[in-house]
Amino acid sequence: MPDVKNPRVRAEILPALAAVVAPTTKILAIGSVTAKGTPEAIASVRPDEVRATVRNHLAGKIEQWFSQTEGRGVVFIVNATSTAEAHELLEKLPLGVAGMMEFELIALGPLAPLAMLIAEPPRSQCDPRVSL
Repeated sequence: MPDVKNPRVRAEILPALAAVVAPTTKILAIGSVTAKGTPEAIASVRPDEVRATVRNHLAGKIEQWFSQTEGRGVVFIVNATSTAEAHELLEKLPLGVAGMMEFELIALGPLAPLAMLIAEPPRSQCDPRVSL
């Protein structure tokens, strides 16, 4: 799954932010049960799914995991630097292999607007406050 630009980011509104590049450090993975994921089908795979998820957590690949309180599914914070890397990991989980779970993947990184707070202000050559 290739990295896709986030449609919620509107660079034309905040042009200063368009130049700020923040690395992807985590992936928010929102898992939803597919039509194949009937309660009976999931119950048969659940023990393997839990073991595989715990192994990934202990290996540092899945940092946090939650259940959705509205609906059926999970939310993971995955330690990955691309959505492709997270997709590969999650598709290998038993529910992914069985086609019973699919994920929306959102790349996360440091809060880019903070870079504007630490940037040096531009200096004008005509500004009398600037010493030469």
